[in-house]
Amino acid sequence: MADPAWRPSPKARLLWAVNAALLWIPIVGVQIVWAIVDHGRGPWHVAAAVATVALATAHVGIVPMWRYRVHRWEISDTAVYTRSGWFTQERRIAPISRIQTVDTERGPIDRWLGLATVTVTTASSAGAVEIAALDVAVADATTARLTEIAGRNGVDAT
Repeated sequence: MADPAWRPSPKARLLWAVNAALLWIPIVGVQIVWAIVDHGRGPWHVAAAVATVALATAHVGIVPMWRYRVHRWEISDTAVYTRSGWFTQERRIAPISRIQTVDTERGPIDRWLGLATVTVTTASSAGAVEIAALDVAVADATTARLTEIAGRNGVDAT
């Protein structure tokens, strides 16, 4: 089977970088407090700072690019296809006949960047299928198309 055809918005890279950077703020804050309280003595402050810079740089600078290369999605008249992840990658195929709900979510950073995530809830124990970081117009069109296709199917997925 071929990979899904479509990528998220190019702004997804910035979304994932900002979200990653926000995760590093508390760690940097703790290190600053530690250095102030301990008056910056000892090699542990330098080692911790170097490790933080290296890990944060990789998380903020490399991981979003990697994720963007991996993430794909596609919808057809019969299924929703996704591929996601960056370290552990997951492929999901959800038959249209199994769709229960189609939702759109926009957090504060998503709104700032004009992005949205479409969540397709299915009658599956594997959970919902997410199509992350779509431009709002694409997310709205995708939601409308999935709702129309699922309604045309006429089968209750419960």
